[in-house]
Amino acid sequence: MNKVKVGDIEFGGGKLVLLAGPCVLEGYERSLMIGRRAKEIAERLGIPYIFKASFDKANRSSIESYRGPGLEEGLKILADIKRELNVPIVTDIHESYQAARVAEVADILQIPAFLCRQTDLLVAAAKTGKVVNVKKAQFLSAKDMTNVVGKLRASGTEKILLTERGTSFGYNNLVVDMRGLPIMRGFNCPVIFDGTHSVQLPGGAGTKSGGQREFVEYLVRGACAVGIDGLFLEVHDKPEEGLSDGANMIPLDKLEKLLADALAIHNVAKNL
Repeated sequence: MNKVKVGDIEFGGGKLVLLAGPCVLEGYERSLMIGRRAKEIAERLGIPYIFKASFDKANRSSIESYRGPGLEEGLKILADIKRELNVPIVTDIHESYQAARVAEVADILQIPAFLCRQTDLLVAAAKTGKVVNVKKAQFLSAKDMTNVVGKLRASGTEKILLTERGTSFGYNNLVVDMRGLPIMRGFNCPVIFDGTHSVQLPGGAGTKSGGQREFVEYLVRGACAVGIDGLFLEVHDKPEEGLSDGANMIPLDKLEKLLADALAIHNVAKNL
């Protein structure tokens, strides 16, 4: 397994890493509060923590949906949160020109699932020298991600993380094929499981996506039993008020038990 370091945090070294935060930045104060509480929970459990949030959600179901504060204001908020919490930051990029600018703040550049085959975007992210986390598209099999990895390696980076977030089977539904986790780990890349997007119902609420957060804990347990290197979770103090993906975000008051269960299973599975 190729180990990928983000500051003092190492993916692929046996520890379970948490990437968590709100789906999209909801102003500085609320986003900071969510990040601070997630960090406190992770620290109590001994789990390395990375803050995540998007500055722009460019693939919302409706043109009327909230997208976020945008590139410049969003990066300012992310930089302030990074400094205040003293943790690494992961955020999405959607276009090639954003890569270098976002790399000035973010420690991990994330490629959204719908864009994981976009060669120019992958190349631009790789050339920043930052860690690149690619979410597997809903329309790809796990083995198809070998071509994505190949593009990144050909562009000069081995700092590659791969994230499973469900596959489309039928309308407005996703299913997780757990076989994909060891398949993608077989590409010599650490693998992350996205427990909240995996229960998303894309476009299932008409002008927005729905979700089934009641199944997150079961999928997370299953992924940890199979073997993963990190967990990606969208969390919120009041998911019903969330401006994006509220239906599948985890309430902060449920996070500690979810992580404690996941960690217990992870620690058993890694020694098998």
